[in-house]
Amino acid sequence: MADDIPQRIKDRLPIQEVIGARIKLTRQGREYMALCPFHVEKSPSFSVSPQKGFYHCFGCGASGDIFTFVQEYDKVDFRTALDGLARQAGIALPAFTPQQAEHKARRQGLTGIMEAARTWYQSQLYSPAGGSVQRYLQGRGLTADTIHTFGLGFAPDGGEALKKALLAQGFPLTLQIEAGLLSAPEGKTPWDRFRGRLMIPIRDRQGATIAFGGRSLSPDQEPKYLNSPETPLFHKGDNLFAQDKAFTPIAKSGTAVVVEGYFDAIALHQAGIIEAVAPLGTALGEDQIRQLWSLADIIELCFDGDKAGARAALRATERALPFLVTGKSLRFLLLPPGEDPDTLVLKGGSE
Repeated sequence: MADDIPQRIKDRLPIQEVIGARIKLTRQGREYMALCPFHVEKSPSFSVSPQKGFYHCFGCGASGDIFTFVQEYDKVDFRTALDGLARQAGIALPAFTPQQAEHKARRQGLTGIMEAARTWYQSQLYSPAGGSVQRYLQGRGLTADTIHTFGLGFAPDGGEALKKALLAQGFPLTLQIEAGLLSAPEGKTPWDRFRGRLMIPIRDRQGATIAFGGRSLSPDQEPKYLNSPETPLFHKGDNLFAQDKAFTPIAKSGTAVVVEGYFDAIALHQAGIIEAVAPLGTALGEDQIRQLWSLADIIELCFDGDKAGARAALRATERALPFLVTGKSLRFLLLPPGEDPDTLVLKGGSE
């Protein structure tokens, strides 16, 4: 790699723009200040200097340039940070070393197979077998545009449909297993993890498919929601559903709306409430709360109007309290009993 490439990237990407796309910065003279995203603090001690191209936290000592920040904040290695920033800057990178090439090929293989699976699931939604699923989605008030935007699909019954389709495209069984698309009990033939389910792609901040949520289509099929397992691409505690669509609006508005489920978030986005995100099958976690508070001052919890929703709000509150500092707020949108954001917005609209 040419030694001047990182500097060329820095010259094209002001540090305040790179960091400001991820956390809220406030200008103070020639510099910018923020609450540090790497530790809990009550008053801003995180300084960003455009002149020096450098950030420093006077509280915890975290410091560095745009590459250091992206690595720490996005939880990626240097090469991944370099790739992303180079693309953003419009700079082509030279050839990889053999080790770098192997790492990149592995990640690209996983990303490629997840996109191939998403495309195949979408095609199945519009096959003859997917007609009942289309009617189910329409019954939930989702438009064709929303179904397409969120990449919703269908995993048909049977144990090998996706496996055979991906094999035909050249994706080996080992990669299918590593991506979490197949279940592979020891000593048994691998089979499709998702069968007879409505498929919901889970995307990273850049919009790449990293996992799936599969909703059962029969009351007898358990669990109701089945998520992808943890993989090299997917760590559920580090991600939020609809983050690729919501994070920029959250940063602009200063408010994040957290709902319980996939369809709650999808329905709110369709209604124009584009700051909505949802945790991935678990209670809202500490890392997710920190991510949201790094983007916005206000987190609004809008959970279902039942006992389970109240318990989820309480758990989120207990996790948020240790990180609650001056200038950050946690709010609650309490729904009528028996309602959830999905049903409420369908009946009454965004108001």
